Amino acid sequence: MGRQVTFHKESFTLTLTGLTAYFAFKKKIIMPYELIENVWVDEFQAPQWMVRMPGTSISPLHIYEGSYKYGNEWFFLSFEGRQPLLMIELKGHKKYRYVIFQIDNPTYVAAELRRRIYQYNQDLSNT
Repeated sequence: MGRQVTFHKESFTLTLTGLTAYFAFKKKIIMPYELIENVWVDEFQAPQWMVRMPGTSISPLHIYEGSYKYGNEWFFLSFEGRQPLLMIELKGHKKYRYVIFQIDNPTYVAAELRRRIYQYNQDLSNT
């Protein structure tokens, strides 16, 4: 599939490989847990007037890879087709407001990410 996720002690990383990385013009996005505001799984319909900067899109086939700007917000999209996607809303990230991508078993990954964020926040409050 060309996408892998890694849970670290203080961050979550999306790594793109192969052609996925090539078409997205990006190999890795690191998201510190403290910047993750919301995590959910849903289908996503890209707005028609999103500006691709840089990235690859074939909108009739619902293929989006790369960075997009819509209004004043930056999105990172990485998916092919209509299906449930992992969606992450960030606050204070150096570039992205939303990271939306296709991954095997997105519900499990979302639940694990929420658990890791909760644990990270508990560890912070105990220090």
